[in-house]
Amino acid sequence: MIPVYINSTACISVQDTLNENFFTNLKPVNSPQVLKAIEPIYKEFIPPAMIRRMSKTVKMSSVASQYALKEAGIEKPDAVIVGTGIGCSQDSEKFLKNVLDNNEEFLTPTFFIQSTHNTVAGQIALGLQCHGYNFTYVNTSSSLEFSLLDAKLQINDGEAENVLVGSTDEQTDRTMELYKLNKTIKKEENLPVDYLNSTTDGSIWGEGASFFVLGKDKTETSYAQLKDIQIINTLDLEETPKFIEDFLVKNNLKTDHIDAVILGFSGDAKSDVYYTKAMDLFENSALVYYKHLSGEFNTASGFSTFIACHILKNQEIPEVMMINSVKTKEIKNILLYNHLGGSDHSLVLLGKA
Repeated sequence: MIPVYINSTACISVQDTLNENFFTNLKPVNSPQVLKAIEPIYKEFIPPAMIRRMSKTVKMSSVASQYALKEAGIEKPDAVIVGTGIGCSQDSEKFLKNVLDNNEEFLTPTFFIQSTHNTVAGQIALGLQCHGYNFTYVNTSSSLEFSLLDAKLQINDGEAENVLVGSTDEQTDRTMELYKLNKTIKKEENLPVDYLNSTTDGSIWGEGASFFVLGKDKTETSYAQLKDIQIINTLDLEETPKFIEDFLVKNNLKTDHIDAVILGFSGDAKSDVYYTKAMDLFENSALVYYKHLSGEFNTASGFSTFIACHILKNQEIPEVMMINSVKTKEIKNILLYNHLGGSDHSLVLLGKA
């Protein structure tokens, strides 16, 4: 297989990640139940007439994709692939509210049309006049990983040279209410949360959009090489070490070859045990966590991938993300391990570009 490179990255998140100095200004957030993304001034990127018809996730994705394409120096990618967990849920809720308020009569179709999960990829392609491969993955917490895998295959098969890949999820009031009721979101009495030593269930919920341009050629802007991806839906706790070791063996690596491991500790005591189990394998690696910066959500791994790219390029790990004190002279390989509530486990291996 030919190498595949991540040639640009852009992220809108709870942190000010569009700012050039974000890497040194990351701030942990452990008290609110729900975290809101820091949004840009949309009218600087999107015509005002279009803004009012766009949901938050479409707006965030539109801006993040523009940043990613600009950094990569590409006007029109060969393909657009987006991963999302709950899609355009704002418009879904608006449509259902109209159904109830109007007794299922005289409904305008706009909210229904824009409520589909593939709205984001479609809107981006329309804006770019990109008529190439356009696909959306809705696979809960592994949506981005499936998107990256698809993009890698498109490039390896010669179907595309440059692919725009993104992940995005937004919050809606009603969905957040339901998440609080089913204890997906941590109770107020259990806040603030200690992400690494939590004894209670539930997480602090976030949102955001992360976009990347993948290409077959290494460029001046390249951040990382996308080496491999592994995804599994269900995994017994005791099988975790074998799941990781088999993945490394497949890539001719040992645990000592991994310079940094980025783990998705979310503060959910019930499911964080997988990460604790994985840590035992990497005594000589830098152990890193990130959801105290981004919050938990279906495509939170987009934030970790974005951060991993910057770690490889800057050859530095922010202190606020360190679990242990291990530091290596050169960061060549980073392993990302993520799941959501103990399901949809994914491993992503990134190498220095």
